[in-house]
Amino acid sequence: MPRGLLVGRFQPFHRGHLALLSSIRAARPEAPLLVAVGSAEESYTWRNPFTAGERYEMIDRAVRALPLEGVEIVPLPDIRRHAQWVAYVESMLPAFDRIYSNNPLTRLLFERAGYAVEGSPLLERDRWEGAQVRARLAEDGDWRALVPPATADYLAAIDAPKRLRRLRPDGPLAPDGAAP
Repeated sequence: MPRGLLVGRFQPFHRGHLALLSSIRAARPEAPLLVAVGSAEESYTWRNPFTAGERYEMIDRAVRALPLEGVEIVPLPDIRRHAQWVAYVESMLPAFDRIYSNNPLTRLLFERAGYAVEGSPLLERDRWEGAQVRARLAEDGDWRALVPPATADYLAAIDAPKRLRRLRPDGPLAPDGAAP
């Protein structure tokens, strides 16, 4: 059966991600969609503050709240070897026939491997962007409007604002997230 693949870091999962998932499911309702939580090994840094399990929860709760059928979430650690990355992804995940990504490197690597790759419009990119959400979380700004309600509830439950304040580059931890 044809299956799509969406790879992202989802740091955190925001309304732009949810709009993308919804549009993919609407375009191909018969085809399951794998949502790969990329860089699954990364957490507790400013750029990647949330664990793979936390990101899984954010996505799962938002998907179930709609509900969106046919979405399977899988963690995907990175190997940091571009020439081998597509083969690695193929070995780690069930078969897929289409990639959804706006990331230029992801697009290039999968196109070179012969996959159909589709981009999507970047909806309200100036607001719905992971770095913007992280900054607002750290500053106690209006971050709830940028994420799906189920994600907002989860972020509040894990006290994400406190974590982001501690991890921000000018916070008590070093920029790479390591203790000073």
